[in-house]
Amino acid sequence: MRNFDDPSHELLLSQKKTVTELPETKKPLSPIPSISFGVAPEISGFFSDSDPLIGTEISPLGRIRSSDRSLRRWLLRLIMVHHSSFVDVEGISKACGCPLLPLKSHIKGPAPVSDQDKTDIVDEAITFFRANVFFRNFDIKSPADKLLIYLTFYINVALKRLEGCRTLAVGTKAIINLGLENVPVPGESGFPFPGLFPIPQSNEEAELFRNYLKQIREETSGRLLSVAYRANGTPNKWWLAFAKRKFMNIIIP
Repeated sequence: MRNFDDPSHELLLSQKKTVTELPETKKPLSPIPSISFGVAPEISGFFSDSDPLIGTEISPLGRIRSSDRSLRRWLLRLIMVHHSSFVDVEGISKACGCPLLPLKSHIKGPAPVSDQDKTDIVDEAITFFRANVFFRNFDIKSPADKLLIYLTFYINVALKRLEGCRTLAVGTKAIINLGLENVPVPGESGFPFPGLFPIPQSNEEAELFRNYLKQIREETSGRLLSVAYRANGTPNKWWLAFAKRKFMNIIIP
């Protein structure tokens, strides 16, 4: 029979206690990328538990595991929408209340030509798209924000057209067909944002705005293809996956 007064027994018990009370090691979460977001009050993010993009790396929160949905939902609400940096539009021509901002483009149209080394509104729309597309509301800070909203929706539409295109050649054809479609202006059927822009006061203003939208859509399409497809012509899944999103909860035609 074991003598419980034996000091060796106390030593054995202390060793056993030490083993059983070792802290539980947990696999740490992957780090969240450091991303800077603009400030915009009264913005509500959109999240769905059935979101097919949970657990991927295509969004700023993609490194959070799918089991951490509540954390991901909370962080999504902290993300602030990106706004355009073109807040000073004094001296820039306007149509339907929209500034006809300069573009780095050789496409024929009413837009002034911007320096190639400067950022234009198309650069902003593509750069901010994968953050802004998550939002159902957009707090407008400047007239240029209206154009940013329009371009964000157009990129959403273009990615939807590219969703089933497995090569750059097929994608280019789909984008060309999109460019051949009618471009409505405010007040016409099919314009996606009633009330965002004032209705044109004349046919001349309507055609000026229509031509500007055509030009900026075509320029956006060309630059979008360069990010939606890799150098070898294969689809970039970190971009085409966003075709499943609905910016501002608008159903894409």
